Amino acid sequence: MKIKRQKQAKKTISFYKYNFSFREPFQILIDGTFCQAALKNKIQIKEQLPKYLMGEVQLCTTNCAMKELESIKELYGAKLILQRFQVRNCKHFKNPVAASECLLSMLEENNPHHYFVATQVHDVFNLEYFPHLSVPLLYIILNTIVLDKPSQCSVNQVQAVALGEMVTTAQQQNINSLKAVQGIGQDGERRGKKRKRKISNPNPLSCLKKKKKQPPTQPVKKTEGEKKRSRHRKRRKTAGGHGPSINPTP
Repeated sequence: MKIKRQKQAKKTISFYKYNFSFREPFQILIDGTFCQAALKNKIQIKEQLPKYLMGEVQLCTTNCAMKELESIKELYGAKLILQRFQVRNCKHFKNPVAASECLLSMLEENNPHHYFVATQVHDVFNLEYFPHLSVPLLYIILNTIVLDKPSQCSVNQVQAVALGEMVTTAQQQNINSLKAVQGIGQDGERRGKKRKRKISNPNPLSCLKKKKKQPPTQPVKKTEGEKKRSRHRKRRKTAGGHGPSINPTP
């Protein structure tokens, strides 16, 4: 049974790692109900949680959770356990609220700090009412720590991303950071000053001097004294009609 529970926890952690960018050390928000259950079942939270989650953890709580235990004397032992963890600042420093309400406010809209929540109050953290939240829930059954399966809303969200119908929170953050670097607002328009174009050297071919056009050459006219030589010589006719004439000697 222990091996099966460990495999299921490994599968659930991988789901949150690859789809919602959860990384070690895992930050776990703990309330007094979880500490009281651990005390009752003799569970060492600091020792068993890292083994069960197979990684480093940071155990933390809030001022509201501490104030809630101070008002109940029967939970003094749980208070001593909770005091050993880090105390994260919440929004209710002056006016404390119930621990479950405070932990829920720490998750904000989409759990940007990737918190796990360790509590015995499951009804308040029913994620069916918070479809944008992806929060791993931890609770204690008898003497064992159990990591709850991903909610159906989280599974539907992952399927929508795989089909291209939705963008994850991490992807949206990357898109917004790239837009900020490029100076593009949420509406797609550029913000700020326009980038000046660098002054480049002129094209060397455009700097060449233009060649002057020479007037067309005219044909040379022949003078009147020059005559064309006839290619064929004229033949002199003799008295007999053939050959050249011979003058008799005196």
